[in-house]
Amino acid sequence: MTQRLSKLYFEQISPKLIEKFSYKNMHQVPRVEKIVINRGVGEAAQSNKVLESSLKELNLISGQKGIITRSKKAIAGFKIREKVPVGVFVTLRGDRMYSFLDRLINLALPRIRDFQGISAQSFDKYGNYSLGLEEQLMFPEIEYDKIDQLRGMDISIVTNARNSEEGLALLKEFGLPFKS
Repeated sequence: MTQRLSKLYFEQISPKLIEKFSYKNMHQVPRVEKIVINRGVGEAAQSNKVLESSLKELNLISGQKGIITRSKKAIAGFKIREKVPVGVFVTLRGDRMYSFLDRLINLALPRIRDFQGISAQSFDKYGNYSLGLEEQLMFPEIEYDKIDQLRGMDISIVTNARNSEEGLALLKEFGLPFKS
């Protein structure tokens, strides 16, 4: 089953980008490679329940099983020992990636209170975009009654664009609501 945004990319977005940047080859057109959803859960060092609930929420949001990240070394100031769980992440590719991007653009972002668009300043020099969300309630899969605490997450949209200008053009064509 081809996702709506995947079809949109090949039929409309790709030709527009070829025209705008005058690419000579179809393979020069930037595309979304993967989306990484990351959540740091520092409290997981003390409570395993926090880690389990974060993993469950990430699984619901992404539709894919998350991976637990562990600390590489002990840091006394943060009360963390070596190899203690400190976060969870999911890497989405293919149809799941396009499905998540579609839900993010059309369902989750419009549900943010006082939403005026996302910043276009969060691109790196390679055209990848990072977005921080303050709470998980904007996703329709998360029920308010079943969460124990509001926790944010970081979403990185990795593209194969050569610079931030190409990455911005690509994500604007997908419909990401950037501030004017």
